[in-house]
Amino acid sequence: MKRFLLLFSFLLCCGLNAQVTQEIFESFKLQQRRDVRYYIPENYDQEKKYPIILVLDAEYLFDQVVANSKFYSQFHGMPQMIIAGVNQNKNSIRLDDCAWDESNGLPDDNSKKFFEFLGTELIPFLTSNYSTAPFKMVVGYDITANFQNYWLFKEHSLFNAFINISPKLAPEMEARLPSRLNAIEGQIFYQLILESEKNKNTPRILAMNKAIKEINKESLHYFFDEYKGADHTSIVTYGIGKAFDNIFGMLKPISPKEYKTKILTSDQPVIQYLTDKYQGIKDLFGIKKSVELNDIMAIYAGVRKKEDYASLKPLSKLCKEEFPGTMLGFYFEGEFYEQMGEPKKALKTFEKSFGMDEIDFLTKEMALEKIDALKADFGF
Repeated sequence: MKRFLLLFSFLLCCGLNAQVTQEIFESFKLQQRRDVRYYIPENYDQEKKYPIILVLDAEYLFDQVVANSKFYSQFHGMPQMIIAGVNQNKNSIRLDDCAWDESNGLPDDNSKKFFEFLGTELIPFLTSNYSTAPFKMVVGYDITANFQNYWLFKEHSLFNAFINISPKLAPEMEARLPSRLNAIEGQIFYQLILESEKNKNTPRILAMNKAIKEINKESLHYFFDEYKGADHTSIVTYGIGKAFDNIFGMLKPISPKEYKTKILTSDQPVIQYLTDKYQGIKDLFGIKKSVELNDIMAIYAGVRKKEDYASLKPLSKLCKEEFPGTMLGFYFEGEFYEQMGEPKKALKTFEKSFGMDEIDFLTKEMALEKIDALKADFGF
C-alpha cells in the first residue's frame, strides 16, 4: 500500500518551486487518509541538516508557525526548519485523535493509534526523505497541547522541544507532567503559553506551572508566558515567536548583556566561551552553525579587555577556517605574536594579512600601521 498519495500543492509565496505542499497521507496505523501539510525551506540543501517541527491543529497553527520560522531563521539566528502540519479540524477529528480515558487520563484506543501514526509513520517519512537533524519540536493547542505531553512519558521522548498553547489538561496531568519532567535526564525545552482570560482549566494549568518552576535542573529549559487581553481563541495568535526566541536563544549572536555578564566575568580563557557556545549548539540541535562575525568581534573585544592574548592564537585559527580570504585570521595571529614578544613572526603575519580582503573594522591601513611600527621599533 502506498504510504501517501499526492493530492495538490500550492504556493505559500511567490517563486518557481512550491515549498509548501498539502498531501493525503495514507496511514496504516489509522487505516485512514489524513491531510498533512509540509513546509520545506526555499533554499533547501541536502548537505545541511534541518530540525523538524510537527504542528498539530494545523488549520489553526501551521501558517503562523511557518511565518515565524521563516522570520526567526532570517533575523534571529534560528535554524531553518522542516515543518509538517496535521489537519484535525474536519468533523472534529481532533477530539478522537487526542481523547483520553477518563478513568486514568491516558490516551484511549483512537488516541494511541494517532500517537503511533505520528511517531512511526509521519516523522519517519520526513527523516527518510529529507536531510534532518535529531532535534524535533511539537506545537499544539488546547486538547492537542495536552496530547503532546504523552511523548514525555516515553522512555526516550521523540521530541526535544514542546510549545504548549493553553492546554486542556487530562486528569492528573498537572501533577504527572512536572514529575515526569523532573525525572527526564535529557535536554528538554518546554514552553507553556496561557491567556489571561480565566476558565475552568486555568487553576490546573497555573498549578502545573508552579510545580514545573520548582524543578531545579539544568537540562530542563522551561518558559511560561501569560498574555494579557488574550482569550482561549485568540491565544493561538500569541507567543509562537517568543517561544522560538526562548528555545533557540543560544543560536542568537552574542549580545552586549551576554558579553558583560558571561564573557567578562568568566575565569576561563575568553576563547573557551565561543568554543562552548558552538559545541553546545551542535550537541543540542544537531546542526553545525557557521560562526557569526558578531561573535568573533565580541570574543576579540573580550581578549583585549581581559588582556587574554593567548586566546588570539586559537581565535586566529578559527577565523582562517570560517572567514578564509579575509584579514581576520592573519591579523589576529600577528597581534598574538606581537603580544608574545615575537616581532619577526608578527611582521611576517601582518604582511600576509595586508594582502587579504578587508572585513568589518579591519582595513589594510591598520595592517600597514602595524608593519611600519614593527619596522621602526625593531629596525627590520
